[in-house]
Amino acid sequence: MKKVLIILNPCAGTRQANRYFAEIVDTFCKADYQVSVETTAKSGDGTVIARERAEEFDLMVGIGGDGTFNEVVAGVLESGKDIPIGYIPAGSTNDFANSMGISTNILQAARDIVESEPMKLDIGTFNGRYFSYVASFGAFTRASYEAPQSIKNALGHLAYILEGIKDIPSLAPLEVRVSMEDGVYGGKYLFGAVCNSTSVGGILTLSEDYVDMNDGKFEVLLIKSPANIIELNQILFALSTGNYMNCNMISFFSSGDLEIEASRDMPWSLDGEYQEGSEKIHIKNIRSAIKLMTKKTGK
Repeated sequence: MKKVLIILNPCAGTRQANRYFAEIVDTFCKADYQVSVETTAKSGDGTVIARERAEEFDLMVGIGGDGTFNEVVAGVLESGKDIPIGYIPAGSTNDFANSMGISTNILQAARDIVESEPMKLDIGTFNGRYFSYVASFGAFTRASYEAPQSIKNALGHLAYILEGIKDIPSLAPLEVRVSMEDGVYGGKYLFGAVCNSTSVGGILTLSEDYVDMNDGKFEVLLIKSPANIIELNQILFALSTGNYMNCNMISFFSSGDLEIEASRDMPWSLDGEYQEGSEKIHIKNIRSAIKLMTKKTGK
């Protein structure tokens, strides 16, 4: 009999997974899995649990938000055990799940895990720390980890937007230099994201035509700091239409290996969780790092 460990964040989102938990377990039992369960109590617990117990199981499943999934992924990678990972999204925005086409219906997501085949997926590292789908700085970045959980639960995507709008009047241009395989980008920026996703914070969206989650590359979006209302309107229009390529205020390109120079005081967000800044940052794509149980087959 196969063995699965379910790692549950009982405080994620509106806690709807808690209400359906018996049915989730039953889904895995009916698929001939012997089920074990661990719950997280604080940030980082998911990584510790996954790392220390990966050797015992054939499948690891995270239930919670994107931060919970991030922790489970990190733990499995740190364990060195090549086991598939399942994700039942129960957070406030579930950007990663939306990008992967993973159902946000709790029970359907569980059924999809037991009925699917593993799909290889890229994962990133930020100075050695793993992230699943995005590393970002600047506008709206603080909103991803500072919006109160109660507000996130009630308002979802809107919570991030409201928190981010509060940020804009106080935002100073951020001096950043990005070096990659094909050249160097540098200047004063309002926002930047290195992502493997079609959605960032529920605010920015990328076309599926641009995003391949298993090609060894990230999509990189850098938004220059506007000097006047005309430039600001150019940015807003490009973001609202998704036409990043034809806006001279936005740099959009793909890269699997980036060296970034920035202020140590500039905070980052990794998968919606706080990351302390650094003067020198190395972001690297690890191609086919994990096996994700999902029905989405990709391109």
